[in-house]
Amino acid sequence: MKLSLDSGSGIVVTGTGAGWIRVGSEEIRENVVLTRERVLPGWAPAGFDALVEADLAALLAHEPEVVILGSGPAQRFAHPRLLRPLLDAGIGVESMATPAACRTFNILNGEGRRVVAALIVTGSDPARKSSGA
Repeated sequence: MKLSLDSGSGIVVTGTGAGWIRVGSEEIRENVVLTRERVLPGWAPAGFDALVEADLAALLAHEPEVVILGSGPAQRFAHPRLLRPLLDAGIGVESMATPAACRTFNILNGEGRRVVAALIVTGSDPARKSSGA
């Protein structure tokens, strides 16, 4: 999917697909955190099912007002205990499929909001796993 938005300065996600996102002209094929100014690859390398509280607590260092959690190809929700550090700090958290998270990041970033996107890029959609038949 090609994304387009004139967001002024800062990071812009320009495309998404199965197992990748594009930031500007750079294709990223690993889980990543995006802030207004930085692309931070290597976040949550074991994927959504292996998220721990510390993965989300680490996002506090970027001083977001909102965190967009891109859960992969399908919308999934992290267990509330994993979100506790963000919620206790008064940070809003929205969970959505990664392509939707990228679009939302672009919009909020373009508005000048302090948004952090924590994106699961790799892995499969559990709803699409076959039973081996």
